[in-house]
Formats: sequence, C-alpha cells, structure tokens
Amino acid sequence: MEILLEEFYKTDLQIERYHERKVSIDEKSYQIIGIAQSGKTKLIKNYLIGLKKGSYLYIDCSDIRIDIQELNTLLPSFCNRNKIDVLALDNYTQAFSFANVSQLLITSQEDYDIPYLQKIQLYPLDYEEFLAYEHKYDSSALNHFFQLGGFAGMHKIRVDERISYLQRTLLFALDETEFDIMRLCAKFISQKLSAFTLYERLKLSRKISKDKLYKSFEALRKKNYIHQLSKYAHERATKKIYLCDTSIKSALSTEKNFGRLFENMVFLELLKSQTEVYYEDGIDFYLPQTDEIILCKPFADERRLFKKLESIEAFLFSYGIAKITVITMNKEGTISHPLSEVAIIPFDIWALGD
Repeated sequence: MEILLEEFYKTDLQIERYHERKVSIDEKSYQIIGIAQSGKTKLIKNYLIGLKKGSYLYIDCSDIRIDIQELNTLLPSFCNRNKIDVLALDNYTQAFSFANVSQLLITSQEDYDIPYLQKIQLYPLDYEEFLAYEHKYDSSALNHFFQLGGFAGMHKIRVDERISYLQRTLLFALDETEFDIMRLCAKFISQKLSAFTLYERLKLSRKISKDKLYKSFEALRKKNYIHQLSKYAHERATKKIYLCDTSIKSALSTEKNFGRLFENMVFLELLKSQTEVYYEDGIDFYLPQTDEIILCKPFADERRLFKKLESIEAFLFSYGIAKITVITMNKEGTISHPLSEVAIIPFDIWALGD
C-alpha cells in the first residue's frame, strides 16, 4: 500500500476544460454529495489543481487495488511525512479513516453525518449550467437539453451510445432492487406513486420482500436518484415522483409522454433553486411563499388554458393566488384573468430568470 500511496501522491491530476458550477470549494472542509456522474470528481479535482503541487493527496476510494485496512493504518504517517495539507477522498465510504490534515474533502453518494464537514449537495446540471457546454446559445439549446439532460459527460458521448452509457452508469451505481425501482419510476414520472404500489408491481415479476423494497426506495430518495413532491397541507397523501434527470426516462423506458417529461424538467429547476413547492389536484406546482402556481403546458392552447383556469378557480380564490405562471416550450404572452396575473413563459426564459 505504501507504493500505491506514493503513486496517488505523485500522479498529476488532469481534467478537460472545466465549466464553473453554481457551487464551489474554498479552504473549508467539505462533504460533496451527489449521484453518479453529477460532477463531484471534476469539482474536487478542479480545486486541487489550483493548489501547490505536493500539498494535497487525492485518493479514489473505489480503486480496487486499495486494501482499506492497510491504507487506514498507513495514511496518517504518510500525510504527516509528506506534509499533506489537503486530503481528498473521492467516492468515500465509512470503511475509510481520516488523517489529521488542515483540510479534508470527501465525495459520496450518501449523506454521512460528519459534523465538522460542511455539505455541498451537487445535482446534475441545471439549464443555466448546461448552456456553458453549448457551442452557441440559440433555439437548438433547449432541444439539446431535452436530449442530453443534466449529465455533463453526455456531451462527449456519441448519439448511438448515450442510452447504453446511462444504463451502465445506473447499473454500476445501484444495486439490483434499486435499479428495478428506477425502471418503474421512469414509467410513472410526474405522477402520484407510492412505495407500496411499486412493491405490488415489482413482486409480479420477481421475488422481493416489502421491507427490502421500502429500504431500497428510501435509499434512492436519500441519494436523490428520485424525488418526491408532497400535496399541500396533506403530508400523508400519495406523493408525486420525479427522476433526478430527464435523460434517464428514455434510458429506462420506451413509453412516451412529453408533457410529464416536461413537468419533470420544470420540477428539477425548482428543486435546484431550493423553492418551497407542493402539488395540488389539477395544479402542477404551488409555491406558497410567493402565492404562485405553475402550470406546465409545453404546447399551450389558449382555449384549453382558459378551461384549465376555470377548473382551478376555487383554489385561486381560497389561497389568494396572485400569479399564475404557464411554462411552455416557446409560446409567450399574458392572459387576462379576474383573480390572478397569468404569464405564459417559454422554459428557457423562465429557467434563466431571477
């Protein structure tokens, strides 16, 4: 292990052109949490490359050559002997021990409760971050976002290999039960879906205990591979399910429903903006802090939109909704309504707004 540690220490870190994210690392110690391929490794390497050579040690904990017990024994003395200031443990698990250094950086899919580490939650790219990877910003950018999603690595994958790339990524990152749950969630995105319903469906095709499924479902939720949205003021009501990235839908399911995919994409933008949001019957998203509702209508038709507004007028009146935002693919405008301001906004304009 001493030889392997020397190899880690002497290896020059390299990354291709780095695009800034909305989160960054400074001199504090951090735990960077995110799903596979969300950009954790690039974020940490970009920071280390800017430091003095020899002042840091980067270890990929998923390296199969590592004997964890031996590494834990040798690491403190190695860091002390080489005057390591910054220790970075990529793909960290709790089997690894820390050394006494000035700055500790770890990345993981799971959120470990380590009080002296500040947490950075890293999601796949949002639309604004995605645009940094585009050669030019024009009408094709949004279509690319639908095709590629928020995984930065997808820009380098050939069109005919993208599905298999995503499938391999998930198969490597998840266990068998978690992967099967993801496949079912891909069929039900933007719909109400409970763990019990998943169990009822999954047990038809394989042997599985309810306890195992519930634990796997909760693990996926905690690691942010899936997201749940509660109904307003009804915490016990069945929650709606969303995927961590829209590109996973086509990688795991052949079913087509652009409207639900579009809603998932809008939800992810709200999630990354840390907005308090709920769903309500007939309403995609309710934002109580701003008295606003959001309707996802990629191909808005004014006649149908008027009927939709009529069907939710009781909610608009009861909750004093001041603003209705209708998010579309490319249509823009306003509608006169006696109870609320109605703005029709294309997704790209809405996602890039303040």
